[in-house]
Amino acid sequence: MLFLTINSLLENLNKMIKKQLLFLLIFITFVGCGGVKKTQEAINYGNYDEAIETTIKNLRNNKTKKSNQPYVIMLQEAYEKATNRDQNEINFLKKDGNPANLESIYKVYTNLNLRQELIKPLLPLPILDKGKNAKFQFHDYTNDLVNSKEMLSNYLYENAKKSLVKAENKEDFRNIYDDLSYLNNINPNYKDSQDLLKVAHDKGTDFVYVFIQNQSDKVIPIRLEDDLLNFDTYRLNNLWTVYHNKKQPQLKYDFEIVLNLREINISPEKISEKQIVQEKQVKDGWKYLQDSKGNAVKDSLGNNIKVDKFKTIRSTLYQNTQNKSVQIIGQMSYFDLLTNQLIKTFPTESGFKFEHNYATYRGDKNALDQNYLDLLKYKYVPFPSNEQMIFDSGEDLKQKIKYIITSNNFR
Repeated sequence: MLFLTINSLLENLNKMIKKQLLFLLIFITFVGCGGVKKTQEAINYGNYDEAIETTIKNLRNNKTKKSNQPYVIMLQEAYEKATNRDQNEINFLKKDGNPANLESIYKVYTNLNLRQELIKPLLPLPILDKGKNAKFQFHDYTNDLVNSKEMLSNYLYENAKKSLVKAENKEDFRNIYDDLSYLNNINPNYKDSQDLLKVAHDKGTDFVYVFIQNQSDKVIPIRLEDDLLNFDTYRLNNLWTVYHNKKQPQLKYDFEIVLNLREINISPEKISEKQIVQEKQVKDGWKYLQDSKGNAVKDSLGNNIKVDKFKTIRSTLYQNTQNKSVQIIGQMSYFDLLTNQLIKTFPTESGFKFEHNYATYRGDKNALDQNYLDLLKYKYVPFPSNEQMIFDSGEDLKQKIKYIITSNNFR
């Protein structure tokens, strides 16, 4: 009976394993067929480079694997169609004769060359059922790349030189800068393109002057003003915007930001006290256990039983809290210096709170919880001066200023 049971279990286990293996085989086949189908769809829709990327990815792992044969055929087809399409595009762009097409021509030549360089490491690619290798028509695009790059470089250079003379606004100079950056990317240090790049950048940059107006009745510490206007700590400068806190005579500023401090409110120095009473039961020796009649209670050996004696201890904690706060209310205003007009304003509010806790006690210190014992380590400290309070609020104010500036571009 036991033998039959074991045999039955083994048969069921074998059936389960076979089912799982069959499911796994079906899944792998489905995934593989799905990949082939999607690649063929990419070819049918003209997405040749997508199909080429997929086929190369599959063939890199095992180019002679039988299940990968469809990818060999599709790679051959996608490459031929992509090459024909690109060559036809180049012929059309050249016949059109528009100098603006030079960038497209260069990019298509670059793509033609890159595509065949991706395939070359895989060769030869065998077509197993035909007993031969897949064929790819390769071409040496070196001269085409050099010539098209030279023509494009010259076009970008000459066009930038002319445009620098005709440019009327910052956006024009920024577009010229983009063209020259592209030129230096494909052909570094072409003629004096670096000098032209600097001119385009200088003329396309917005220079912003930032200063503080104090309209409150409080004195702002010099170190706070210096800290608020230290734009190195803000990291606000970017490619097209530079902030200055001191005017440079040789520069023509485009915008102005005024931080107007209207109110600085400082609270009175305040100490509040809270009394906390704590009690604890603590051991205070021992005594003999007695029953209700006053007789000693004995253990099983006849010995008197001893028990702990307890007493109540008490302590009063005086928790003191020192408080002082500052509030700064202001406004940031953006001005266009070209039109001398106010662009927009943003309210700002910042503050800082000084708080210090310390404590004293009366009674038995042992009655206090640990957190109150820790508080006893601290003593009264002098309140910070008004000047220090205003300065300490600066860090919060700086974050508010930075947020406003980074969230509101000039252009």
